[in-house]
Amino acid sequence: MSGTEAREAQEYGDIVVVGGGCYGSYYVRQLRRARAAGALRWQRLVVVDRDPDCAIAADAADVTVIVRDWALFFNEYLGAAAERGVEATPVDAIVPSPLMPHLMSHWLVSRARARWPGRGIGIAPLDGALDVPWQRAGDDGTHYVSFATWECPINCIEPRTCPHTRGPRAWSLPLTVRAFVETARLQGRRIDGPAVFHCAHRAYGVGMFGVADVVAADRLIADAAAQGPAEVLIGTVSHCHGALAVLQLAGP
Repeated sequence: MSGTEAREAQEYGDIVVVGGGCYGSYYVRQLRRARAAGALRWQRLVVVDRDPDCAIAADAADVTVIVRDWALFFNEYLGAAAERGVEATPVDAIVPSPLMPHLMSHWLVSRARARWPGRGIGIAPLDGALDVPWQRAGDDGTHYVSFATWECPINCIEPRTCPHTRGPRAWSLPLTVRAFVETARLQGRRIDGPAVFHCAHRAYGVGMFGVADVVAADRLIADAAAQGPAEVLIGTVSHCHGALAVLQLAGP
């Protein structure tokens, strides 16, 4: 956080926090602290939770609480953003929950199915391993990866010096994911992307990624699959942890 107060305030349109429970209410508190310190400003702070009595609901004077299933919310919210286009969404951001499913992958799959209802579309195996010390395949085809073999605190900002090892953080998942895709291409696999949503620390322990990045990924998938079968690697990652999925589209 050192130097955050000295920088020019970050400007946002929407900041969407996924979940209004313990994690979401913590992120809202930190965002309020960042705003009070002049580190960032927003036009609308949105919290999405299925529970109308979630933790943040009791302290929501400056928050728009939307009581809805996450997937249904993003179908509408990101669909509207996609209609506006990348240029119209550069200052909107999403604060993911550490325990949420791979919602961006789910939305991109649903967008592809709506765009091409007659084509086979689904999540394919990663078909390989990333150069990370920990990884597991989930039941829904999501591939979870981490550079940490220990439990990290919720407020870790993934600084250049790792608080656990006390040595330099010589790793970054966005770079590792891109290297995996480049290697797969060299080995003859036709795979596009990657569409990487980097949840990076913005202020006071809160990580976000841009809505514009998700809209751009939707366009990337549309372009990749316009002429034939395609595979696109989708990743929601921080420097240290991530969830990956391969969106596979059959030919027309």
